[in-house]
Amino acid sequence: MTFSKLAIIAAAVAVAGTAAMGQTQKPAATPAAAVKAHADIKGEGITGTAEFVERATGNGKMVDITVTIAGAKPGLHGVHLHAIGKCEPDFTAAGGHFDPGPFGNMDPDANHPFHMGDIPNLEVGANGRGTMRISTTRVTLSDGPLSLFDADGSAIIIHGNPDQGITGEPKSGVSGGPRIACGVINKQ
Repeated sequence: MTFSKLAIIAAAVAVAGTAAMGQTQKPAATPAAAVKAHADIKGEGITGTAEFVERATGNGKMVDITVTIAGAKPGLHGVHLHAIGKCEPDFTAAGGHFDPGPFGNMDPDANHPFHMGDIPNLEVGANGRGTMRISTTRVTLSDGPLSLFDADGSAIIIHGNPDQGITGEPKSGVSGGPRIACGVINKQ
């Protein structure tokens, strides 16, 4: 017998041996497909996108978020995930900041920066363009208590001013002030 025939016979005997002992060979585990979402961001003269990708970590789930906008004034702009997946008839339809749970407080300024939907400021350059890449464990795209895809969905809001990262009085604007662009988050 040639070497290759011996190798084939040895492999067959090994498989038969494990099957005889009540064991079966299992295919290697394949990683679960990433859960993804997308939002088209629109405002007066402002366009952009937000891409969301959920991935498993050793301790749970992480969502990578990439936000890209064009047409905004230069400087820092507050960016938040909001509680309702609506941008019409105006951006207030998106409700307060995403903050589920029995002790959640969606008031954009009062419980700030502790909402689950609070993410860093976006820096826009002199050309009106800005891109931000962040990762967060505060939200998920898959089912669960922190899912952006609850009964009424979620939206992403770009604010006209920087988020000061502090708690303020309701309607004080410390979380970024006026809403200048909005996008409904849709699962892909």
